Amino acid sequence: MIFTKENIVLVILITLCIVLVSLLRFLLKQKNKKQLHRTFIIIFELMLLWLGCMILQILFMDNLHIDIKYFFYVYYVSLSFLPVAFLFMALSFSRGNVEIKRYHLLLFVIPILSVLLMWTNDLHHLFYQTYSIDVSTEYGWYFYVHTIYTYLLFAISIFILSKYSIKNSGFFSKQAMLIFIGASVPLVVNSLGAFQIIQISIYTTPITFAVTLICFSFGILKFNLFTVTPIALQRIVDRISDSYLVLNDNYVITDFNKTLLTTFELKDTNIRNVNIFNFISSNKKLSVNKKILKKALIDVKDSTKTVTFEKTFSSINKHFHIEINTITSNNKFLGTLILFKDTTQHIKDMQTIKDSQTMLMEQERLATLGQMVGGIAHNLKTPIMSIAGAMEGLQDLVQEYEQSIGDPDVTIEDHLSIAKDMHSWIEKVNSYDAYMSDIITTVKGQAVNFNDVTADDFTVDELIKRINILMKHELKNALVVLNVNCAVPETTIIHGNINSLVQIVNNLISNSIQAYNSANKDNRIIDLNITSDKNNTIITVEDYACGIPKEVQEKLFKSMVTTKGHKGTGLGLFMSYSTIKGHFNGDLNFTSEVGKGTKFNIVLPG
Repeated sequence: MIFTKENIVLVILITLCIVLVSLLRFLLKQKNKKQLHRTFIIIFELMLLWLGCMILQILFMDNLHIDIKYFFYVYYVSLSFLPVAFLFMALSFSRGNVEIKRYHLLLFVIPILSVLLMWTNDLHHLFYQTYSIDVSTEYGWYFYVHTIYTYLLFAISIFILSKYSIKNSGFFSKQAMLIFIGASVPLVVNSLGAFQIIQISIYTTPITFAVTLICFSFGILKFNLFTVTPIALQRIVDRISDSYLVLNDNYVITDFNKTLLTTFELKDTNIRNVNIFNFISSNKKLSVNKKILKKALIDVKDSTKTVTFEKTFSSINKHFHIEINTITSNNKFLGTLILFKDTTQHIKDMQTIKDSQTMLMEQERLATLGQMVGGIAHNLKTPIMSIAGAMEGLQDLVQEYEQSIGDPDVTIEDHLSIAKDMHSWIEKVNSYDAYMSDIITTVKGQAVNFNDVTADDFTVDELIKRINILMKHELKNALVVLNVNCAVPETTIIHGNINSLVQIVNNLISNSIQAYNSANKDNRIIDLNITSDKNNTIITVEDYACGIPKEVQEKLFKSMVTTKGHKGTGLGLFMSYSTIKGHFNGDLNFTSEVGKGTKFNIVLPG
């Protein structure tokens, strides 16, 4: 075989056809073809028509003495419609499915007119005056209209792809750049030839399209060009900190990010084009319950809602908040996004806060218990001393009675008087004993059931008695008077845990006492008012001391704040508010004015 210029061109064209047929077969075998698939199939078919006609021209034009213009008539059909096909390819790749509108049909006016004028050129010579294989072809004025329109569509296509690749970094931009390079080479070469900057022949254009085919082939085989979902998913940048997977409508993985690979120690060759359920089965580190995942994928497919659930992957010792939702463009389904938000550190931080809060709450309980023990000691001291005095009185009466035995001067009336005095002392001992029993019962209920939050029914009278007993010592030491005003029946029932409510009211009274200590006021009065409003029972603790600073008021129930310095934990009101809300289904509010006092209202539903 003689290696002439014509033979070399023939070999190149045949090679291109073989590659093109292989790519076309690859596309035709694809299931569930998208608009992008179909657009490329049309492009390859047009190019096959063009290249096949060029091959036939080289093989048979001279041997069969066929006029070149007849070959030109056929392959120019391809050249006329290829720019439009490229434009639709760019739109499909950047936007997803492009809905064909009536105005899109205007794009075909120039190609159709070009074909008609080409076929009737002998009548008007608007397309070319004389046609030749070499550069001696003389073109008519319409050829330049056709050429400008062709290059314009190519330029728009390249602009769309360029803009797309700039917006999307990483993996997708490589694919876009392959198309950009492939489309640019024939555009640039033919533009230079059309404006006679360089000399080209009719074979130059198909040779330049060889570069386009190579780029497309590389994009298809290397980067799985036709398996990716378009721009809606491509906007998810590869550099986000959360891991993600993108699935098509057949639950096949089409995209992922490097974070996923790093987090689960995966290789990208094991992921792309694999069914998500098969992938989960083969990767133990990504063990998600298949039934839950399948239900979530079905639930989100035809809706805009997001399905979320928590999952701990013990193999990598991480916890994730998993979100599943659909990605759409112009109300059309493009795919499903599975987002893995790593919440491991958040879980650890929350556990640390919980542990710290538990410790602080225990410190608060112990502080309250210590205060309670001090009050017990003082409250028990008085009745014990009284009982001791009564026993001495009884002992004196016993001695007096013993001495009266056999004494003729002691009458029956004297014996009855001694007995009456004994009964009097015994009654006093019994009252002191009952008082001590009440103290012990109250304190035992508070101390033993400190962590008990069991709801029960109790009366207002029981509440007041416990408050009086437990606060008596602290009030007396602080020289503070507690005025209890009960405007509701003492038999009024309150539902909840009495120990918790007693602790809350006592804490409010203690705060008022300490407010008086800070204010150094002489007239120290705390009003404990129990009233009703509709179906609610309202317990009010009001003092007339220094009030609460405004900067503290704003966050009083929102965080653990204290005005007691190192003596306070800030848990008292924080715990009280949480308990009233959570255990009593009620409310705790306050009003305070600096320098005038503070009023706390406990609102309990009936």
